[in-house]
Amino acid sequence: MQPGRVIEEVEQRCAQDSLRLTPTRRRVLELILAADGPVKAYDLLDQLKAEQPSAAPPTIYRALEFLLEHHFIHRLETLNAFVSCFHPEHRHQGRFLICEGCDAVIELPERVSTPELTEFAASRDFRPTRQVLEIYGICSDCRQRSG
Repeated sequence: MQPGRVIEEVEQRCAQDSLRLTPTRRRVLELILAADGPVKAYDLLDQLKAEQPSAAPPTIYRALEFLLEHHFIHRLETLNAFVSCFHPEHRHQGRFLICEGCDAVIELPERVSTPELTEFAASRDFRPTRQVLEIYGICSDCRQRSG
């Protein structure tokens, strides 16, 4: 989905759910969408400070918290970085393929499921609250460049 379309979907969800997409929250989302790959909070802060000199770490963390809470972005746990959700029209857990060569991130579609994990958890009377699936490897572009 194109970045402009993602913004439209987020705006629609905010209107539908009576959420406040403040200018700062929107700008942080735009910066994440514009990034070439996963972006860290302090890199976002540096970019935001160029436009809003008074921006401080709490500014970024509050915006990220809002965007994460409503599933507009995803946090890559192992990288401690953020990527846009390209399916913000509905809530879901992010699952990713991450290239170790170029840091490209591909979000897996929901239809690529892990029913065995869900069944195993249920068989142990365990109720997951969230799931993180990050698969690391080398993308085809990096493989072609290296060899």
